[in-house]
Amino acid sequence: MAGFFSKERTVAGAGFNRWLVPPAALAIHLSIGMAYGFSVFWLPLSKALGIKEPIACAETMGIWARAFATDCDWKVSDLGWMYTLFFVFLGSSAAVFGHWLEHAGPRKAGAVAAICWGGGLLISAYGVYSHQLWMMWLGSGVIGGIGLGLGYISPVSTLIKWFPDRRGMATGMAIMGFGGGAMIGAPLANSLMAHFATPDSVGVWQTFAIMGGVYFVTMMIGALSYRVPANGWKPAGWEPPASSTSAMITNRHVHVNHAHKTPQFWLLWAVLCLNVSAGIGVIGMASPMLQEVFGGALIGEQLKLGELSTEQLLQVTAIGAGFAGLLSFFNILGRIGWASSSDYLGRKRTYLIFFALGFFLYVAAPWAGSVGSVALFAGLFCIILSMYGGGFATIPAYLADIFGTQHVGAIHGRLLTAWATAGVLGPVTVNYLRDYQLDHGVPASDAYNVIMYVLAGLLVLGFICNLLVKPVADKHYMSEAELEVERQLAHEKSLQTTRANNEATLRSESRPVSVLIAWALVAVPIGYGIWSTLEKAWILFH
Repeated sequence: MAGFFSKERTVAGAGFNRWLVPPAALAIHLSIGMAYGFSVFWLPLSKALGIKEPIACAETMGIWARAFATDCDWKVSDLGWMYTLFFVFLGSSAAVFGHWLEHAGPRKAGAVAAICWGGGLLISAYGVYSHQLWMMWLGSGVIGGIGLGLGYISPVSTLIKWFPDRRGMATGMAIMGFGGGAMIGAPLANSLMAHFATPDSVGVWQTFAIMGGVYFVTMMIGALSYRVPANGWKPAGWEPPASSTSAMITNRHVHVNHAHKTPQFWLLWAVLCLNVSAGIGVIGMASPMLQEVFGGALIGEQLKLGELSTEQLLQVTAIGAGFAGLLSFFNILGRIGWASSSDYLGRKRTYLIFFALGFFLYVAAPWAGSVGSVALFAGLFCIILSMYGGGFATIPAYLADIFGTQHVGAIHGRLLTAWATAGVLGPVTVNYLRDYQLDHGVPASDAYNVIMYVLAGLLVLGFICNLLVKPVADKHYMSEAELEVERQLAHEKSLQTTRANNEATLRSESRPVSVLIAWALVAVPIGYGIWSTLEKAWILFH
């Protein structure tokens, strides 16, 4: 089995079509992307024992006691720690295991990710069945979080090597799946919970068990479908750009253990952190922000949110949910759209657009709210969220341009610690600023204005950091001897002759039927997710 999962066994043969690799990556990313949709479980789990109404724990019971309690229901805030653990362990496992992944190969890393993510959900299913919160923290939060990290970075290096001519598009196709996983998983989870719900069960443990099995199988299919190109392979008719004509794209390679010693690594770390901090702050407050800014105007009533009846509040809440779904859709579009555009615009110029355009959009948001235009307000944030997703999808290609492709997966893994930092910085900044203003008498409809200006300030800092990114100094690149050692450690195989290279290139465009089948298998669930999201978002304009 160890030999079957080894990197040597995944080197593609002469007739392999590179367009078979993105569907394999999507199979894994669409599965782990359900991490974004876990909030659908919070309310059902908060009444797992009471079914209709939660059975409250004693007020004196601390969080650790509640984690082992079997006679009272969990608080949503306690369940939310699972979400925090997801992204803490995603970032840390990507940083720790990134270098191992480069040597072990994407098949082995994808298989481990499948075991961790699918197995973690099964552990959580038993945790719900036995009413042990700590098992859900361990299963989905810790073990599942490790699966998220390995699954997230497993295709990055491989796709960049298969698509040296379209790096941004390649990584955008895969990372689009992580943003879209919740679009598929959340409505599926709701359907399963409704199916399994009984007078004695909210149907969550059965849903966890089924989804864990489905995700394990899907991710294993993706992992087993991974192939890596032989060293020296390149697409037909494509030549690497000369350094003299494209100074921001190197043909050399920086070792992962030296990347963090360069100013470029920390500037790009700040670029990702600041872009994500601003975007994730908006995601966390999207639904309540729309409701508090426009209130009854969302349903044609000139009333503030606190003046609405219960029935009217339900209508406004549904519109807020549709707005959140619409933002999720543009988050996904941005991942493939902006990343693909960066192949033509250049990675540095693309991020300059993110920060410059984002600054004006954030500053304009309070004005859009003041004039009462829901469509304009929603449009501004749709563009903002597209750039948030685009930032995630473009950063791997940016790293490959600056540091080379040999260790880009490992370097990307370490850079994802910026995501973990942003996951704290963005929401904490937004939540505390909002609470501070409300405590000082600022109306809820105006409490977001200062927040928008502060987030715009973060983008100014990101703009400056991106401007400072320059090519890496020569001293940080690996020598030819060091590069050869790394290639041997990574079990890379070289193409034997120029003729073999040409034959592989010409024949790699064969097998169109296999490509169509592979893409259809991922297109069907993506289509289902998009339809479900747009159906809910339509209420925003209805």
